[in-house]
Amino acid sequence: MAQFEEKEPFHRVGVKDAQALIEEGYKVIDVREPFEWVQGRIPNATHIPLNTLLARAQELLTEDNLIFVCAEGVRSAVACEVAAAVGRTNLYNLEGGTVAWARAGNPLER
Repeated sequence: MAQFEEKEPFHRVGVKDAQALIEEGYKVIDVREPFEWVQGRIPNATHIPLNTLLARAQELLTEDNLIFVCAEGVRSAVACEVAAAVGRTNLYNLEGGTVAWARAGNPLER
């Protein structure tokens, strides 16, 4: 049986690469729950909880060049898959999520 390489429709990036993308104008979408969002978020991020995104992806995701973030990078990977499924491109998942962002010494908005 033939083996096929599965390729994800998004890129996995660390904090430094995410910072560079943000400086280039990429939009940050935070898919955490509201109780997590209020505890601190990447500055200027847009809050769309994952369940909301799953229900209304076509309506809510109208542009490309997106960085998805959650607490540690699992839910945001799902969000990347959903974004790709509705035709979005240039998608990035912040590996380690908000936790990695804060551990790297970056500011969080509250």
